[in-house]
Amino acid sequence: MSVAFRRDGDEEHLEPKFEVPIPPGPNLVTARGRELIAGKISELETHVAALTEETALNAAKRDLRYWQARLGTAQVQPVPEGGIVRFGSRVRFMLGGKAREIVIVGHDEADPAHDRLAFVAPLAKALLGAEAGDFVDFNGREEAIEVLEVNAG
Repeated sequence: MSVAFRRDGDEEHLEPKFEVPIPPGPNLVTARGRELIAGKISELETHVAALTEETALNAAKRDLRYWQARLGTAQVQPVPEGGIVRFGSRVRFMLGGKAREIVIVGHDEADPAHDRLAFVAPLAKALLGAEAGDFVDFNGREEAIEVLEVNAG
């Protein structure tokens, strides 16, 4: 049989498995964020120990490597003080006539559905450095964001 029609195994036809991409820049975290990362590692270590199927085991090990790298590079930021929006701040503001509240956190702690935005998100970047009573531009919109209140996250 011709080599063109021979197949040594199915492995050569599978999609390649790459490492989970690590976000660029510093790995800033809140104390809560560091605890979440440590908890994820503990959960994955237990999961890896229980797995026997090779594909699932490799995927779990890949995820474990990601979280271990994130823990190793985590830079816990101090709790913000004063009324200036910083990493870890809880900010109440008006945008488009609606009051909103967010907490500015690190990449791995971000959960927009629960109003936890990464410090590199456009809205968080627009608010950083502002104080209560300030108006800040957001993405060139005609209407600015009015910062109502700034607290520790």
